[in-house]
Amino acid sequence: MQVLSEHLTFDQAQVVVESNGEGKDLYMKGICIQGNVKNANQRVYPTFEINKAVSKISDQIAGGSSVLGEVDHPEDLKINLDRVSHMLTSMWMDGHNGYGKLKILPTPMGKLVETMLQSGVKLGVSSRGSGNVDEASGNVSEFDIITVDVVAQPSAPNAYPTPIYEGLLNMRHGHKLIGVAKAAREDVRVQKHLKEGMIQLIRDLKL
Repeated sequence: MQVLSEHLTFDQAQVVVESNGEGKDLYMKGICIQGNVKNANQRVYPTFEINKAVSKISDQIAGGSSVLGEVDHPEDLKINLDRVSHMLTSMWMDGHNGYGKLKILPTPMGKLVETMLQSGVKLGVSSRGSGNVDEASGNVSEFDIITVDVVAQPSAPNAYPTPIYEGLLNMRHGHKLIGVAKAAREDVRVQKHLKEGMIQLIRDLKL
């Protein structure tokens, strides 16, 4: 099993921002995972796999579990409470796609999302889950959705050909750069080496 994340832009997800009018709770609603199409990561999520995953998470919500989501995408399946911005209130199928409704919470990150949405910023969504990927076909099996995160809208529709993290892993200096980036969070001195790594990465891109 591996961590699977799929980004959808504001337009791809057909995001609708709405308020309940009474308590003025803010919601985002739209496509969270697309089925039966090869996506930017060259993966194909069969409709029946999405349907199973959506049914499972819907049962969790109906049973009273809080399915929390974050701003941006962590590298694992853990929910970091200091990054939580919203909760999933429902998920459902429509055709081949899995849809979801996200309630923005009054957390620091939720307030950040709320401010951006009210200012007209187009935010996308990114499903986070686990599953197996067939290397030959790209078909995903044993798929589980853990949550749906809120992500920044790229400047162009095709700005997410692959997630940055996956792209780095496939590059010659990628593993080293990821390790340095993690260390830089805790040690300012390491940022110098991060800069050097970024320069080397740009050279490898051969733009």
